[in-house]
Amino acid sequence: MTENKNIPFTKVIETLLDDAHPFPAFHLHRFSDLSVNELEIFKKTWPEVNPTRRVGVLEDLEELAEADPLLCFDELAKFALEDENPLVRETAIHLLWESEDAKLAPRFMKILLQDTDDQVRAAAAGALGLFVYLGELDEIPETIHQDVELCLLDQFMSNGAKSVRRKVLESLGYSGRGEVSQLIKNAFATNEKDWMASALCAMGRSADPQWEKDILKMLDHPFVPIQEEAIHAAGTLELSAARQPLLELLEEKDSLDSDVLAALIWALSQIGGENVRAALEELAENAEDDAELEYLESALENLEFTENFELKELFDFDLDSQKHLDDLDTDSGSKDFDAGKAL
Repeated sequence: MTENKNIPFTKVIETLLDDAHPFPAFHLHRFSDLSVNELEIFKKTWPEVNPTRRVGVLEDLEELAEADPLLCFDELAKFALEDENPLVRETAIHLLWESEDAKLAPRFMKILLQDTDDQVRAAAAGALGLFVYLGELDEIPETIHQDVELCLLDQFMSNGAKSVRRKVLESLGYSGRGEVSQLIKNAFATNEKDWMASALCAMGRSADPQWEKDILKMLDHPFVPIQEEAIHAAGTLELSAARQPLLELLEEKDSLDSDVLAALIWALSQIGGENVRAALEELAENAEDDAELEYLESALENLEFTENFELKELFDFDLDSQKHLDDLDTDSGSKDFDAGKAL
């Protein structure tokens, strides 16, 4: 990292403009936390970069940011939101997906309402979900939270593209507004596979156990996106009733889609309980490559967190129960004393 920072930024820019050679991956870190001067150089140069390379660099930065949370490409991505190429704009939104900067909410709403490309609008709708979530936690101003929810609801009720409205529903899944529950039910009841997948995504984000039966029924659905979203939802809601079906599904791991398997492993780490640790440890022992092993180790770490949290809850409950019993004993003693005194 330090060595990369010592590379002159002008050298990185020269390489970025060189279409004759692939852009070196070791230069990507250099785009993190740009200085004011470097950002200005980047802004002046970016329009001259080959459009295909612009997309490729942003996609690589997105992967890098996911792997290393200490890296920050936000300022670069904010500038790319105005790019003439819709694929660049869409990728820039994805790069900002985890940014909690409340100033992004109005920009994403503007994109959702005004961009001419449906894929870009869908990406913006998806990105707004974070601000619904942050609003529910009271971590952004209430006015922004309300504006985002109303914007999403308005777009859902419009006659816009289905791809956009589906992302809107998924983002609304975080909302505690009463009407959202009915929207999810309606989408799930369509029996259209894409809508059902989005409804399941929203169910998982709702923190509402009312969806348990619907989710459990979809855990072995033959349509991969539905199955994947159902598994995600079961894990996010920590549905203990899903544990055994998921463990049985894990026995068929060789026939599962890779994304479904990844979702399955993580969901089990979120649910925890009997036989989960043994199953994940067995998978780790037989991991076929470093990437698979690393993912399983992360899942086992998350499982440890789940188990510790459950233990803490049990311990707190026991303490509360004991305190309650002690209080009863104290109350009884007081009554006996008073009764004795009365006699």
